[in-house]
Amino acid sequence: MATLNPIQFIQQVRAEVAKVVWPTRREVLLTTVMVFIMAALTAVFFALVDLGIRGGLQLVLGMFG
Repeated sequence: MATLNPIQFIQQVRAEVAKVVWPTRREVLLTTVMVFIMAALTAVFFALVDLGIRGGLQLVLGMFG
């Protein structure tokens, strides 16, 4: 790997950062809201699965208990 002096490194870093396309405020807001919605839906899904498994186990264990 080639060694660079610190000034060349900083110049290359600045050139790469200039290529980055930053999201707009609206895009950040929309993706944040989507993440919260998906997290809530996932929590509800797993809560329902948990209730179903618990009910099934209670039914099975109730038959043998």
